Amino acid sequence: MTAPVLAMTVGDPVGIGPEITATVLAEFSGRDDQHGVSVADLAVMTRAVDVLGLDVELRPITDWSTPSAGQGVIDVFDIGVLGDDLPDWGIVDARAGQAAVTAIEVATKAAMDREIAGIVTGPINKEAVWKSGSAHLGHTEMLGELTGVTKQDTMFVVENTKVPEHKLQIFFATRHMSLRKAIDALTVDTQVDSIERAHRALQLYGVASPRLAVAALNPHGGENGAFGDEEIEILSPAVERVVDSGLEVAGPIPADSVFHQGLSGRFDGILSQYHDQGHIASKTFDFDGTISVTVGLPILRTSVDHGTAFDIAGQGIADAGTMRSAYTAAIGYAPFVDGIRAEYLPK
Repeated sequence: MTAPVLAMTVGDPVGIGPEITATVLAEFSGRDDQHGVSVADLAVMTRAVDVLGLDVELRPITDWSTPSAGQGVIDVFDIGVLGDDLPDWGIVDARAGQAAVTAIEVATKAAMDREIAGIVTGPINKEAVWKSGSAHLGHTEMLGELTGVTKQDTMFVVENTKVPEHKLQIFFATRHMSLRKAIDALTVDTQVDSIERAHRALQLYGVASPRLAVAALNPHGGENGAFGDEEIEILSPAVERVVDSGLEVAGPIPADSVFHQGLSGRFDGILSQYHDQGHIASKTFDFDGTISVTVGLPILRTSVDHGTAFDIAGQGIADAGTMRSAYTAAIGYAPFVDGIRAEYLPK
């Protein structure tokens, strides 16, 4: 079986992205179950390796099919944006923003052309991206435009130390909006759509018979309307509708217990009702082990879920834990790429 080629975009080249990318690729360079390639200017990776004091060779490549050179070698797909004239560490810079955008474009094209199995993205700085002239609000919007997709979902994957063989995947019915607006956005139809999309994503990402739970919105699940009626009027009818269609879905279950139940192995996925409901639960349990997968793209994309950390960039002290988790997740999901592509490629 051919090892999947995974492109790692470093994100902003003056943030911690190059350092955590170099750390992870150095660790995985001797393994035959994957071939990681850094997508960045060669000089960016050289500076990161020097800062870290890594004993590795950097090998520039121009062909994604180039075989791995094995342990101690990091392959770099040189994007040729910055050359040897690198911006200073930790400064918002338009050229750095352009390098981040170009790396994403190069990696996404390779994934769309089936030259690689997927991409693992490092953190970008949105201000730097905007300074470069890009109008994209962020990674997700950029990837959507590059792949022709208008609807994407976020799936958090939590490294489960309670039941190591069981991954917990968290979805979000609403995301970047105020809590008041998120509550107002909930309807039976939107909840059904969110449940069905989450259930299908679990199947596409390797869970043959998904068990999905729907988190309640109100304390104690509303206590039969005493603490809110969204469970009665919206969430329960939505769950009943999808159960009647044949899906294995439970809920709404009070949010103060449903994530514990998921981590204990009872559920494969949980639908969170708003941004912080799922974020707080997952990141409190395992901040470094929680990573993000963009569902709805016709390519595999895993990502760190933290920022560029400009304050410590270039010091060689950045924790690569989340990047390691994102890369490990990409290896695990790589066998399902064909199904993901078939499901989400725009018709």
